[in-house]
Amino acid sequence: MRAQLSVLLTLLVFMVPASATFADDHALVPEPSVTEHRARINGDNIRYRAIAGDTVIKNDDGEPVAAIFSTAYFRTDVDNATRRPITFVFNGGPGSSSVWLHLGLYGPQKIVLPSDAENPGAAPYELTDNPDSLLDITDLVFIDPVGTGFSRALGEGKGSDFWGVQKDAAVLAEFIRLFTTEHNKWNAPKYLAGESYGTARVGALLAEIQQGWGTMPINGVQLISSIVDFGTARTDPGNDLPYVTYLPTYAAIAWYHNALPNQHENLEAFLDEARDFAATELHTALFQGARLSEQEEQRIIDRLHYFTGLDKSFISNANLRVEPHRFFRELLRDRGQVAGRLDGRYIGEEWDNAGEFPAADPSAYGIDGPYTAAMNYYLRNSLGVNRTEQYNILSGRVFGGWDWSTPRGQQQGYHNLAPHFATAQERNNDFDIFIANGYFDAATPFFATEHSFNNNGIDPSRVTMKYYESGHMMYIHHPSLEQLVRDLREFYAND
Repeated sequence: MRAQLSVLLTLLVFMVPASATFADDHALVPEPSVTEHRARINGDNIRYRAIAGDTVIKNDDGEPVAAIFSTAYFRTDVDNATRRPITFVFNGGPGSSSVWLHLGLYGPQKIVLPSDAENPGAAPYELTDNPDSLLDITDLVFIDPVGTGFSRALGEGKGSDFWGVQKDAAVLAEFIRLFTTEHNKWNAPKYLAGESYGTARVGALLAEIQQGWGTMPINGVQLISSIVDFGTARTDPGNDLPYVTYLPTYAAIAWYHNALPNQHENLEAFLDEARDFAATELHTALFQGARLSEQEEQRIIDRLHYFTGLDKSFISNANLRVEPHRFFRELLRDRGQVAGRLDGRYIGEEWDNAGEFPAADPSAYGIDGPYTAAMNYYLRNSLGVNRTEQYNILSGRVFGGWDWSTPRGQQQGYHNLAPHFATAQERNNDFDIFIANGYFDAATPFFATEHSFNNNGIDPSRVTMKYYESGHMMYIHHPSLEQLVRDLREFYAND
């Protein structure tokens, strides 16, 4: 019988000395790569140790079922390492490695891409020291979930044992507990940082490690391009909420490309106007459905044209409900261009200008290649990781095999992880939330995030909400990166 990873994994490392447990596991995975470094970060010269290697996960019977690859950075020129903050970082997908936040924002080295959403072309790319890294104030652990990076199932374990909202949270909670034990960090301030689906992962992790017996209180979380309630962004028949939450993002992207019938000088004032319209008039009109009068329908169409620049007949034919992919294709059709999804600033050209949807996301193919090249180069040349197997940047296999089923006893429907943030606040007086939003991000629209964190029992006074004139990966835009780093430093300082 195949050994399955139960939702509540037994923490075997507590039963025997950590050194013995991890020594026994060395035959299953390559030896970790340990390197020593110096860096100048935030104006200070620091020393740090990088550890790139695997943590073996076992089931209740003590059998290895997975190896989680991580890259960890520990500042070494400190007096008491056991009390130094530690931040666990991951991306989303689901099916993504941690490369984006690793080389884009938090890590000691970064890749530099054009700030103005230009396609960077082919290698070589600029990989440089990151003077804005957060390593001077917190140790960092970049986690690759099973099926991404070098992480994989072991022994009787299967990928499907770990690919799902609850399964993923269970195995990563076990990783965090094991890692915390091995590196003597139980009495250190702890933070979780996630991007995109990684923010939903944060919510699921909070339920695993901060609720019930043997809890691990978390000091705070950092959500980059957040989605925690999938009902706010999935435009399935009968779900009108996304057409409300997407509207301000459509307005921002149309504003950026000067595609509005009346261009506005102040973006934030324009978006406040879009928020107000979406939450009131548009929301009411969509609720009315066939009961909406022709006169009122025409007025809503006029207003949607005002905020999006889309042709009025197109809006009418869409029944006031413009799908995101249709928006990307339609917005700049008269220019023969398509707008990006991850970052609406990016534009692409396609030979079929009559297509309904973009053939690809120009903001994805303008980013993926450089990060893939940079990560593979960095692992080998800076961290001494000389593996021949593929480092999986993004895995379609993981994404396609993801289990979206909800826990037993929960109503069926869209996953909503937002209540876990409210519970964390209720049970932990030190728990605070930082959220970074890109105005031009049409993958995780900022108005949807506002809706999620202004509901679900969350205390807004303990939520820091910031905005940047960039997309999903706002750290690509150089001015946004500078502001984001200042905001994160302030969050740590005030926590």
